[in-house]
Amino acid sequence: MMRYGITLIVTLALVVTSAVSAWSKSKDAKVAEMIKDATVTIDQAIKTGLEKVPGTVVEAEIEKKHGKTVWEVEILGADGKMSEVHIDAATGAVIDVETKKGGKKGK
Repeated sequence: MMRYGITLIVTLALVVTSAVSAWSKSKDAKVAEMIKDATVTIDQAIKTGLEKVPGTVVEAEIEKKHGKTVWEVEILGADGKMSEVHIDAATGAVIDVETKKGGKKGK
């Protein structure tokens, strides 16, 4: 009886590990595809973000928003506020800037 319990636990662990690994690979593939299709590089997006909101870049990532591929550049401004600058990955245009206020984002 104990052997069946251990076998069940090991089997479940393998299933969960396989599912997480498959999800991670598919997420990586989606990100790679977005980057491949973007005409604006991460360096260009960071430069554009810093021109809009001077400060220190905390994070930059590519993602889909409203059917568009955008670079999201998170910047800690000189005023101590955290902002996200969304940049169109196809054109390089700034879509919007969201400033986080008290844990929430404002536009």
